[in-house]
Amino acid sequence: MKVERNIFFGLGLFYAFACGLYAYMAREIVGIFVLALSALLAFMIAGYMLVEGRKNDEPLADVADAQISQGAGTLGFFPPHSIWPFWAALTASVIALGPVFGWWLTVLGFGMGIWSVSGWVFEYYRGDYAH
Repeated sequence: MKVERNIFFGLGLFYAFACGLYAYMAREIVGIFVLALSALLAFMIAGYMLVEGRKNDEPLADVADAQISQGAGTLGFFPPHSIWPFWAALTASVIALGPVFGWWLTVLGFGMGIWSVSGWVFEYYRGDYAH
């Protein structure tokens, strides 16, 4: 995680420098605001990686003499297939089209959102893949 942390810290420094330079050269509030938020976001991610890197063991990517066989084992649980991401994307589309065609469509989209997100969250508590 050292490499990733350093990348995001470097990005934060770059955005902070660019924000200062942009404020001096352009004096335009929206660009300053966006660059400042980009710097804060990069520093926030770097800080998160710093905290997690101290809390967890050193990953094999940071060990210079690590062997490939040391990384063998279970990497995590990956679902075989799911229809719920499709419904969540369709819900987001309906909500986004609401202001265009009518606010009633947004209300319908939020109702669909409750259904699709709860279906996605509780996918492995019922049906064929219940734990």
